[in-house]
Amino acid sequence: MSLTDDDDGAVDTSLAARIYDTVRARIILGDFPQGSRLPEQRLADELQVSRIPLREALSRLAADGLVVTTHRRSAVVSSWAPGTVHDLFDARLALETSAAGLAARRLNGVAELQRSLERSIDEMRAGDELGIAEANVRFHQALVAAAGNQLMDGLMRRISARMSWLFFLTAHRDHDVACSEHSAIVGAVRLGNVRLAETLTYAHIETGREPSLAAMHALLPA
Repeated sequence: MSLTDDDDGAVDTSLAARIYDTVRARIILGDFPQGSRLPEQRLADELQVSRIPLREALSRLAADGLVVTTHRRSAVVSSWAPGTVHDLFDARLALETSAAGLAARRLNGVAELQRSLERSIDEMRAGDELGIAEANVRFHQALVAAAGNQLMDGLMRRISARMSWLFFLTAHRDHDVACSEHSAIVGAVRLGNVRLAETLTYAHIETGREPSLAAMHALLPA
């Protein structure tokens, strides 16, 4: 697969972004399995790019928690474990519950939340599991963005790739239920009901914890 670059010694940010998107998708889809090594030269040859934009892309993937970089010009695809699943859910509870309350208090971002909900419903009907996972994450990003807090936005960006990965790995869960719960959250924000928005968001996230762990049982290390 060729993404092409000029290899002129400068970081091509657009090329680095394309490399990031390509490797990110292949990790989520399982083309690069959990725990597998991604030697820099081999990956650069496969994508037909130079090492400079590749390193930039790998740095972003490491920041997102999808890979762990090494000192030997390579990276290792991150592996899921029960603890990392719990960590993600705990982080989401703290972040998204507070964001939902702020969004309701400020009556902010309702239109974008509704658009994100409609896009996720469209993706669900299309039946593409990666598209469903990404649309689901975009809804949760919109919820945090509705809080109007840039620091919260930054924190959400740091965990969104891991959310997409986990949502894809547990894609067989009932998407109709998830969309219904999203719709209820949007309604609470629209009404300005802070406590209801917080409660619905907390319940929506927390009820997904055990099913996610159960669904991933075969994929997790012993």
